[in-house]
Amino acid sequence: MIEIRSLSHRFPDGTQGLEDISLTIRSGEFVVIAGCNGSGKTTLFRHLNGLLKPDAGDILIDGIPVAADILRARQRVGLVFQDADSQIVGETVYADVAFGPENLCLSPDEIRRRVTIALNLVGLEHLADQRPHRLSGGEKRRLAIAGILAMESPILVLDEPFSNLDYPGILQVQSCIAALHAQGRTIILSTHDLDKVAGYASRLILMRQGRVIQDGPLEALLQNVEAAGVKMPCRCVMKRR
Repeated sequence: MIEIRSLSHRFPDGTQGLEDISLTIRSGEFVVIAGCNGSGKTTLFRHLNGLLKPDAGDILIDGIPVAADILRARQRVGLVFQDADSQIVGETVYADVAFGPENLCLSPDEIRRRVTIALNLVGLEHLADQRPHRLSGGEKRRLAIAGILAMESPILVLDEPFSNLDYPGILQVQSCIAALHAQGRTIILSTHDLDKVAGYASRLILMRQGRVIQDGPLEALLQNVEAAGVKMPCRCVMKRR
């Protein structure tokens, strides 16, 4: 579904953000990308739907280059930012989820159908008339996910989805992501805390200084994560002892 070919990106100040990254992510995978701050995770994510343009290489979504049809790429790849508030634009929960479909000039019935389905998928249907600023952190993160789902994006990309959440919020988002993956969506997720995803994901990609340093089955790579500046999951630490 996603093919990344020799992707490189340099920022205007000369900093190398990504260097010669090549990856293939298949439909239905649950992939975790991990690395310390500045490793290139967010920069890579912003290339997947054309928010950033590469200096070299390209990305294909279902065989079509992102650069050739950015609108299509943004409909196929839904990106949920680390700061959920930055994606919330509606005066109510319903209006916020409806924003994307409305900009596709869909019919009112189709917009209503998509919003209803999306809110049910993330468990926010009972808060449809609520003002977003009154939601908890976990609810805001789920609202941002609902906005992506209403665009019917088959690929969900989440940048540090558990950051700044309390324990109930983490559980809400974990449950939401796991359910969406079970329904067949492709999940690509970055996190500093592998304990929160080790039970769900099947593949781990480790990044350092804009490069992919390891890529393979999550269970096989957990013992190596400290090389990428990531904390080893607690269960691996316990096994060492």
